[in-house]
Amino acid sequence: MRFALGVAVCGLLTGTVAFADDSLKSAVEAALKTFDPALKVEEVRETPIEGIYEVTLPGQVVYTTADAKYLLLGPMLQVADKTDLTEERRAELRRGLLSQAPSSQRIVFKPKGQVKHTVAVFTDIDCGYCRELHKHMTEYNDRGIQVEYLMFPRAGVGSDSFRKAVAAWCSKNPQETLTKAKAGEDPGNGSCVNPVEAQYQLGQRMGVNGTPTLVFPDGHVAPGYVTPEQLEQQLTLAEKRLAEAGK
Repeated sequence: MRFALGVAVCGLLTGTVAFADDSLKSAVEAALKTFDPALKVEEVRETPIEGIYEVTLPGQVVYTTADAKYLLLGPMLQVADKTDLTEERRAELRRGLLSQAPSSQRIVFKPKGQVKHTVAVFTDIDCGYCRELHKHMTEYNDRGIQVEYLMFPRAGVGSDSFRKAVAAWCSKNPQETLTKAKAGEDPGNGSCVNPVEAQYQLGQRMGVNGTPTLVFPDGHVAPGYVTPEQLEQQLTLAEKRLAEAGK
């Protein structure tokens, strides 16, 4: 979140007493703007705890009291089955956001044989761990893992990493150009209609703050490089969680 709070559990907010959803949303948004005028509340909804409401912000989930005077930060845990309800909600939101960038708008490294698993990866060409991950692309593909890259140049729009991402996307062979760029070869400049800026903004909305960030089919994430064996195991677990959630 872009505003700073001095207390990890709760902070006193200024706001009007409000109980109806629309008025509560307005009150919460007004209170949060005292921390950062640019903050936008996307949704306010009830939680299993009476009098506590979930507040969805870009890339974040927090909680508020019904009078909009207190903001609660941190995970909400369901004791009975030890479920992290906050992370489950974030995963649900990530799945919805990720659908805005279909495979046709990603740079895809597909196995030669059967596709057993698919993982979306927010990547930065100049990121060391992103390069380490890419070195093992053949091993991922050999395990039936399809890797779909979304661009997230950490230095932001207009940076050198952003230029390289655009050049890779606009090249005749994005997969080959991206591979060479991750090996240290400058791809030069490119110009075409491309999704790089939109993907960078999407990553921010999803709470991405480092690269690589791997997003699994169930919406859960893993930061950093993982070995092909670890990734296969994590994807299998993610697909199991998604199947169980759909029952």
